Amino acid sequence: MTDPASNRFIQIDDAAREINPWTHNEWLCRPDLVNAEKLLLVRANMAPGHCHPFHYHPHREEIIYVLYGRAEQWVGEEKRILSAGEMAHIPSGTIHGTYNPHHEPLVFLAILSPAKLPEPEASTPDPIDVSTQAPWANIRHGLPDCVTLA
Repeated sequence: MTDPASNRFIQIDDAAREINPWTHNEWLCRPDLVNAEKLLLVRANMAPGHCHPFHYHPHREEIIYVLYGRAEQWVGEEKRILSAGEMAHIPSGTIHGTYNPHHEPLVFLAILSPAKLPEPEASTPDPIDVSTQAPWANIRHGLPDCVTLA
């Protein structure tokens, strides 16, 4: 792989792939891939019935942009079903969750900023899960349960 400081392009074979408890990820922009200080970009692939339960990023804002499928997207206590071409903006510190209770896969871009955090913010865990705390543990009462890989 090319030196991130001089890299301007990421082709699909160069994407950094990872599986986390919520999604199969293809990282396209982060500091170890390109000289990015302000942007993170990941294409997230979420299987039917899976989710990234309620959490927040203490020092990063985020955009969720749906490419394929439908997301049950929560920002705070507000919920929308997002389809391809639709997005949600999540200010830093705002609790949110992405659920896929549908029968088709969900593919979305998550764009977060900043990519690099100064100390002491960089040592704060990110994301912070709140899905077992009130009111988040019960806010989806009556909706399909979700699966994580954890």
